[in-house]
Amino acid sequence: MITLSSYLRDTWQSGQDPQTPLYDPTHKTAIAQTSTRGLDLASALQHARTVGGPTLRAMTFAQRGDLLNKLSAAIHGARDALIDVSRQNMGTTRSDAKFDIDGAAGTLAFYANLGKTLGDRTFLLDGEAIRFSRSARFLGQHILTPKVGVAIHINAFNFPAWNLCEKLATAILAGVPVLAKPGTATAWLSVKIVELWLEQGLLPAGVVQLLVGSAGDLLDHVGPQDAIVFTGSGATGQTIRQHPAVIANSVPVNVEADSLNACVLAPDVAEGSDLFNMAVAEIAREITQKAGQKCTAIRRIFVPHEQAEALKAELVARLGDILVGDPAEDRTNLGPLAGPSQQRDVIAGVAELSKHAENVFAGKAPEGGCFIGPQLFWSNAGLDAAYVHDHEVFGPVATVLPYDGSAELAVQLVARGGGSLATSVYSDDAAWSRTVLLGIAPWTGRVYWASSKVFDQGTGHGAVMPALVHGGPGKAGGGEELGGERGLRFYWQRTAVQGDVQMLKAVLG
Repeated sequence: MITLSSYLRDTWQSGQDPQTPLYDPTHKTAIAQTSTRGLDLASALQHARTVGGPTLRAMTFAQRGDLLNKLSAAIHGARDALIDVSRQNMGTTRSDAKFDIDGAAGTLAFYANLGKTLGDRTFLLDGEAIRFSRSARFLGQHILTPKVGVAIHINAFNFPAWNLCEKLATAILAGVPVLAKPGTATAWLSVKIVELWLEQGLLPAGVVQLLVGSAGDLLDHVGPQDAIVFTGSGATGQTIRQHPAVIANSVPVNVEADSLNACVLAPDVAEGSDLFNMAVAEIAREITQKAGQKCTAIRRIFVPHEQAEALKAELVARLGDILVGDPAEDRTNLGPLAGPSQQRDVIAGVAELSKHAENVFAGKAPEGGCFIGPQLFWSNAGLDAAYVHDHEVFGPVATVLPYDGSAELAVQLVARGGGSLATSVYSDDAAWSRTVLLGIAPWTGRVYWASSKVFDQGTGHGAVMPALVHGGPGKAGGGEELGGERGLRFYWQRTAVQGDVQMLKAVLG
């Protein structure tokens, strides 16, 4: 049993008993413990503001990008060791562990390159100078400067590497230090990454801190220059937004929450076509990758009545070939859920979903660990399938909902989920797709449009690309992350500066 410490004020610190256990979900045995009780979180935040912040703000974008590039290289160089930690603490197969770890390194590298592009500046101009009076000498110019607080990142359990690094990359490049709190159940991987960076001497003082365990009184100490980014349940997101200190100090909060992501097939997607087969493969992957524990995973599958039975048959066949078991074995396709609490939640969700939809496939799973086989449900209730549209079962679970194929109903069905991170649309019909794409755009953060011309070239429904925004409206949290330079703006203050044109040029460039 190892004890995981928090990295605060540039030292590793252990909390007081009682400890919270972390599990090896394959064998359902405790492998680590952690606690944050008694840790001085107020001083940790102040350390970031007074030590890490000035250091980052003195660095140019190019220098911050160079730091991110070194962090990325360190992760890539320790890939196999990190994959082993992921397998032990989260039960991931090698493929699923790589998806998380390579995503982390890749996102850091992307923002490293962006830093190089932004160059030797410490702030940015926002648009051109504006003339608003008769004088051509007195102008206004918007500028973007980093906040002088700390970026508080509260992450979910499902991507302990990627969640840590995608949030960290944007904040550091923006010039704001980070205090990250990974999901406790799988925090060992986040700890190993920070340990790796420290062993290589990559982290300047106060720039990155790690809180391992409960958030405790962390939010009691937030200030008006701080920012909070949260990934997790909608209920917890609301709790954060309603915290008295967050409200009193008008602290910006970005939330990525529950998401009933969808896949929509158009009437022109014929059974057996390349596009049909692509949809089957993508849906099956989204159900099983990371044991379905992805915020972008497809939960609702909308298919025209004419193709519905064929799609169901193909999915059942594919899911039937999935081997659930020990992720250390090469032949395993689907490992366990991340821990006992996640297993309990999914089992309860499947039981409740079974009251509202027909379970047409339930995969076998071994006993003794936190396993559950892939589950495929079927509902003919359409817009009236309330539980399907309102509740996400965060595991290898999805529901097929046949519909009449009309673009108008497809839009209504996607919107019925209340807001999502990602929606896939399969069609070669431009007119149908135009109606659907523009209709669902207000309800989804990213649309993955698959057509026969790109059926073998797409990045996939579930891949979060750092150049594109990640987030969604409504139930998905109403937040937005990444998106290249867009991801930095959450940490910046936009200020309008008015003055003499020559003075503005001399100071602002």
